Amino acid sequence: MAVEDKQISYRIYLVAFGIFVMAIAIVVKLTNIQWVEGDYYRKLAKERTVRTFVIPANKGNIYSADGSLLATSIPNYEIRFDALAPKADAFEKNVKALADSLATMLNKPSGYYENELRKARANKNRYYLLARNLSYTQYFKIKGFPLFNLGAYKGGIIIEQETIREHPIGKIAERTVGYERTSHGKSFDGKGIEWAFREQLNGKDGKVLKQKIAKGQWKPIRDVNEVDPQDGYDVISTIDVYIQDIAHHALLKQLELYDADHGCVVVMETHTGHIKAISNLGKGNDGSYFETTNYAVAESHEPGSTYKLADLMALLEDKKADTSTVYDTNGGVIVYSGRKVRDSQLGGYGKISLARGFEVSSNTVLVQAVYQAYKDEPSRFVNHLNNFGLNKKLGLSIKGEGQPYIPQPSDKKWSNVTLPWMAFGYGVHITPMQTLAFYNAVANNGEMVKPQFVSEIKEWNRTIKKYNKEVLIPKICSDATILKLKAVLENVVKKGTGKKLYSKDFSMAGKTGTAQVNYGNKGGSKMYYASSFVGYFPADQPKYSCIVVVHKPNTRLNNFYGADVAGPVFKRIAQKIFTDAPSTNEIKNIDKKNLKQDKDYNSYFTKSNKKQQIVPNLKGMSGMDAVALLGNLGLKVKITGMGKVRKQSVEAGENLVKNTTIVLELS
Repeated sequence: MAVEDKQISYRIYLVAFGIFVMAIAIVVKLTNIQWVEGDYYRKLAKERTVRTFVIPANKGNIYSADGSLLATSIPNYEIRFDALAPKADAFEKNVKALADSLATMLNKPSGYYENELRKARANKNRYYLLARNLSYTQYFKIKGFPLFNLGAYKGGIIIEQETIREHPIGKIAERTVGYERTSHGKSFDGKGIEWAFREQLNGKDGKVLKQKIAKGQWKPIRDVNEVDPQDGYDVISTIDVYIQDIAHHALLKQLELYDADHGCVVVMETHTGHIKAISNLGKGNDGSYFETTNYAVAESHEPGSTYKLADLMALLEDKKADTSTVYDTNGGVIVYSGRKVRDSQLGGYGKISLARGFEVSSNTVLVQAVYQAYKDEPSRFVNHLNNFGLNKKLGLSIKGEGQPYIPQPSDKKWSNVTLPWMAFGYGVHITPMQTLAFYNAVANNGEMVKPQFVSEIKEWNRTIKKYNKEVLIPKICSDATILKLKAVLENVVKKGTGKKLYSKDFSMAGKTGTAQVNYGNKGGSKMYYASSFVGYFPADQPKYSCIVVVHKPNTRLNNFYGADVAGPVFKRIAQKIFTDAPSTNEIKNIDKKNLKQDKDYNSYFTKSNKKQQIVPNLKGMSGMDAVALLGNLGLKVKITGMGKVRKQSVEAGENLVKNTTIVLELS
C-alpha cells in the first residue's frame, strides 16, 4: 500500500513538474512576444486594423489650341455578383426579374442570365462577372434592378470602378495625343503628349489613414487627410481641330486612292513652330487606315529630291554657283564611278540653269553642281549640312524621334559615289518633321524654330508654364540666299514639277520628292516609292509650313511622283484654310471646378421619362462632366471654348436620339 502511494506521489510530482515547465515556457514566450517580438506583432495588428489608403488625384485634360477637348478622364464600371450574399427567399423572389432587367440592358436572353445567376449560387461563386465596360448611366440603372437594389450585403452586387481616358474628337491625332500605360498604379510606357507631360497631367495622389470597423468596412481615423491629393494640370496643345480635321481627311483620301501602305502630314505655324495638325495613318490587315506609328516624328529614311534644297543653299552660300549657272543634262544620264544618275524625264532637259534644274527636279543638274563644287573638299559641303542642323535631332518634347544621318568624309564607308548620291537625297536619312523644320526656316526668313506640340500648362485659369518659341538656329543662311530660295520654291509650283498644284486663288511654294526605298532589295524587301511634298503658304507671307509623305503608293496606277500623290494633300489643306476658314475662338480660361456628378445624374434620371429619355440641361456644368454624361447617353459631342457649358445646340427636354451630335459652347 505504501509502495502504491509512493508511485502516486511520483506521478503527481511528475505532472506538477510538467505543468511548471509549461508555465515557464509560457512566461518565456510571453516575455519574448512582449519585449523581443513586440514591435513586430504590434505592427502586424495595426496593419490589419489601420491602413493607409491612396486618394487618386484627378488627371488633367488635354485641350486643343481652339479649346476643344482632346483627352479627358471618365468613369468606367464593372459589375460582379456575390451569389451567397442574398438570402434564399430574396434570391428566389427576385432572380427572374433581375434576369429580365439584365437582358434588356445587355442584349442577351433572360434565360441566359437566370441560368448563370443560379449556376453562380450553386457553385458558391462570390465574384461572378456580370458585365464590364459600363458607362455611368448603365451603372446607375443596374443599381436599381431587382435584388441589386437591396445593396451589397443583401443583394450581392459588387461594383468596381476605374477611370479611363477618352478622346472626345475620336481617332484624329490619336497618336500625337498619345497614351500612358500603367501597372499597379505606376507608369511604365506611353506615347505622345500623354506620356511626355505625364508629370504635369497626373498630379500627386493623396493619402488617408483608415481604421477597420464592422463587416469589413473602413472609416477615416481623422477628419483631415494625411496628404491631400493635388489634381493634375491641364495641357494646352498647339493642335487646331479645324486644321487637323482637314489634314487627316485629305491624307486619308489620298492613301485610299493610291492604296498606299502608310503616310503622314504635318502642318506647322511658320513663326512659332506650333504644330497645328499632324496625322499618321497606316493600313491595317483589313485595308482600313488608322493611327499607328508616329511616322512624321519617328521614320528616318532617304528623302529623295526634297533634300535638294540643302544643295542649293550650300552652293549659293559658298558662291560656288548661282541660280543662273547653266548645266548640260547630258541626255538625262551622267556616270560616276560606273554608276548612273538619271533624270525622271527621258532624254533630260538639255542645257538649263541651276534654278530651272531645281524647279524640274533634275538629278543630273544638282548632282553636277554639287560634285563640281565640292569634289575636292567634300567636308565643306558636309559641314554646311551639319550647320543646317540636318545631322541631329530636333529635341522634340514627345519621345521616339528618329535619328538623322549624314555620311562624313572620315567614315570608312565614304566612297567616290557618296557625294553625288547625297546631292539627290540618297545615302542620307531624315524624318519628315526634320525636313519640315528645315523648309520652315526658309519660309521664316532663315530662323529655324523647334516644332512644338504644347503651348501652355494651366491650372484652372492660371498659367503654370508657357512654352515660348524656341530658336534652334537664329540664321540658317544669308538674306540674299533666302530670297533666291523662295523664288525657286515658288516657281516649282508655278512652272515646275508642282505646276499641277498651282492656283490663282492662293499662292504656294515647295518642293516635290520621289524616293526609291529599299532599292537594290535591301534586307530582302522589295523596292517601293515614297512620294512627298514639302513647302509653305502663302508664298509671299508664309503663315504655315506643311509636309506630306506617302509610302508605297500602288504603282499599278502608273503614277507615284510626289506632285501627284502627296501634292494634292498639301493643296487641299492650303485651299481649305484660306477659302473656308471659320472664325477662331480665343482661349480665355479653364474652369476645373468639379461638380457633384451623382446629383446631376440622379436629378436627370428622376425627371426623365422612363419610356423616352430626354436631353439633360447641361448649362453650368463643366465641359468634362458634360462630355462624360452625353457620351454615356450615346450622343456625339463637339466642344468650342473652355470651362462651363454656356449654350447647347439641342435644348434640354427634347427627346434623346442616339448618335445625334450636340455642340456645346463653353465659357
